[in-house]
Amino acid sequence: MSRLSKEGKPTKRALTDAQLQAMVEDISLSFFGTKFQHQAFFNRRLRTTGGRYHLSSHNIDFNPKVFERYGELELINVIKHELCHYHLHLAGKGYQHKDPEFKTLLKETGGSRYVRPLVEQKPQSYHQYQCEKCQTLILRKRRINTQRYVCGKCRGKLVELKKN
Repeated sequence: MSRLSKEGKPTKRALTDAQLQAMVEDISLSFFGTKFQHQAFFNRRLRTTGGRYHLSSHNIDFNPKVFERYGELELINVIKHELCHYHLHLAGKGYQHKDPEFKTLLKETGGSRYVRPLVEQKPQSYHQYQCEKCQTLILRKRRINTQRYVCGKCRGKLVELKKN
């Protein structure tokens, strides 16, 4: 499935919706023992989620970034996760993440609970403050007014060190 790009790095060919549909039907039969009788397709508008099961239409859409970034194994795990929602909902059982039936079926099939990060996360920067009395180091995402706020441990004066 991989070939070399212009930079000499291996690239993955994109799956078509028809290939995805066949993959979902095959996984449904082999892991759940039931046919998948609805539509599975890629949805480029999905940002942070790996896939989405639609309660009203019973269709499932998947984020193509899962396959592009992490490959076929991660996509199979996301397919198993969404098929757990699908089969449990159609059977009238607990299909939500919090339900014990969902957790049990997900563990039995080997699906992933969460998808790996799909968007680039910026490293967090923190404002550092130190108490003059007890020397406690305080990290905050947002700046605080050192004239107004004091140390929570000893009520000492806070001094801003630097933004990390």
